[in-house]
Amino acid sequence: MSKLNKYMMVHNNPGINCEEVQANWRKLAAVESATWVRTYYNDEKGVRYCLWLAPSEEDLKDIFTEIGISWESIVPVEETVPDLWGEKWNEHLEKDVAADTLGN
Repeated sequence: MSKLNKYMMVHNNPGINCEEVQANWRKLAAVESATWVRTYYNDEKGVRYCLWLAPSEEDLKDIFTEIGISWESIVPVEETVPDLWGEKWNEHLEKDVAADTLGN
């Protein structure tokens, strides 16, 4: 597999039900050319933000078009590193652990 880049895919599907999302995840689990990392979502607004590793934006477009899953945008992203935060990093970690939005 070639070098993988990070992309944030935004899906805007108000009213989509959990069963449909789970069915899409099962289809995506069979994809070998890209790797799903994590999804953040706002159920009230019907928006999902999905972090993917893929060789290119075009590869992601092809995968989602073939499977029939719509998206609003695909954005190349980079991750910040804790060293750049200095002392704020520990504060961030404490708040993150205490957040009530963590998955179960």
